[in-house]
Amino acid sequence: MIVDDHAEMRRLLRSMLEDLASEVTECADGAEAVAAFARQRPDWTIMDITMKGMDGLEATRRIRTRFAGSRIVMLTQHDTPQMRAAALEAGACAFVVKDNLAEISAILRKQP
Repeated sequence: MIVDDHAEMRRLLRSMLEDLASEVTECADGAEAVAAFARQRPDWTIMDITMKGMDGLEATRRIRTRFAGSRIVMLTQHDTPQMRAAALEAGACAFVVKDNLAEISAILRKQP
């Protein structure tokens, strides 16, 4: 599942990851992601942090509370120690800066 409030970023991520996924769901905000996760239980979620409405941190907390084994990679353009700590506290298994999108493929390929 790809969660980002910018359609262009969702399309870019989809094109980068199409060889790794048989099915991809796109969501434009955190609330949509929480609902879609409950219905579809994706193997992986790529979650933008900064979105209007429910942000990625809150969406990640809610998903991880209900589905402890969920694997969520947080994605942001704000690389600060505080943002990394907040992502890990929310339950993210990885943190990727939008300047380094290639890291996402490497993370997904490493994990079972």
